[in-house]
Amino acid sequence: MKKEDIHLDDWKRILFGDAPAEFALEVLVRTLLIYFIFLLVLRLMGKRMNSQLTITELAVMVTLGAIVAVPMQIPNRGLLPAVVLLLVVLFMQRGLNWWALRRRKVELTLQGDVTILAKDGVLLMDKLKAERVSHEQLYAQLRGKKITHLGEVKRVYMEADGLFSIYKRKKPGPGLSVLPEQDENLREAQQKVPDQKVCNYCGYLATATDHAGNQCPKCGHAEWVAAVQ
Repeated sequence: MKKEDIHLDDWKRILFGDAPAEFALEVLVRTLLIYFIFLLVLRLMGKRMNSQLTITELAVMVTLGAIVAVPMQIPNRGLLPAVVLLLVVLFMQRGLNWWALRRRKVELTLQGDVTILAKDGVLLMDKLKAERVSHEQLYAQLRGKKITHLGEVKRVYMEADGLFSIYKRKKPGPGLSVLPEQDENLREAQQKVPDQKVCNYCGYLATATDHAGNQCPKCGHAEWVAAVQ
């Protein structure tokens, strides 16, 4: 379109584009048809598509969105090619799931694996960095489970679909507080453990010599704070 064809008072072009106004009714029909076909394809893909998505399922969803967008809006594009593409993606997704079910290596490649982010009250910093999970993202998940310090944590898993699974210790030990620093009153109300320090970066519970100006043996940081329980 040339710039001399652009006019701010050209409401027909602004509202309907270059297509005739009657195409608005056809868009409604196209959208309804694609909508119900799309629902059918998603139903055939299985219940996983309705939950938290893995990376392959996210790729499928983006692809489906790209397929259905064009035939709903462009008058010179028919619906049949879009339906064929939807069926191709459907069979591809079902085929990959079938293959992954029979080959563990394929499953790990396509969908990823579980990652341990915390173990016995200590954050595994190399795993957090690999998964690009920040302290506050993890702490928010812990606070959501009513956990106030890392001493309560036995394991934190990051599942293949990105969800967090958190298991508590039966008998919590001293640990690093996960309460927000802005909430000074609540942090001060936490019971401190006398002469017990934890690494302020990973939550490692220090020995008497660890925190005497030394670096944390787990993460290499040298900032120690009082452990809470």
